[in-house]
Amino acid sequence: MIGLVALSLLSDADVVAFALGIPYEATWGHRGATHSLAFAAAMGVLAAVAWPRIDRSRRAAWGLVAALVVASHPLLDALTDGGLGVALAWPWSDARMFAPWRPLPVAPIGRRLLSGWGMRVMATETLVFAPLLLYALWPRGRDPAAAGRPGA
Repeated sequence: MIGLVALSLLSDADVVAFALGIPYEATWGHRGATHSLAFAAAMGVLAAVAWPRIDRSRRAAWGLVAALVVASHPLLDALTDGGLGVALAWPWSDARMFAPWRPLPVAPIGRRLLSGWGMRVMATETLVFAPLLLYALWPRGRDPAAAGRPGA
């Protein structure tokens, strides 16, 4: 689960571009290539191959899960109301896109996230995503079929 959480944040590793002098609107700038569906697919393949503890018969399924987790980040970013959009179709297009409906306020980058506006954005995101968080954390009963297996 920790690996999947890390994968959900992987697209934003592109913020290092600011420190390297790469402009926001460049292919490798913020919300550029690392926010594409092709990048998500590549990370899914890499995860399926690189995670040594995954049983071979389940690698394709875990690769798909990893790709969907990585893709969730840029798809959610496309729902924000600011920035230049998201390069979802890279490498076929450098065009930045938004979803037709943009209900989420864009979060400030860096230390500005701790500003009043940043706190309001985090509060909004907490409210919007609370149902998903509750579902993920909701206690579930034990799987009776797993009771006899080691480590269950």
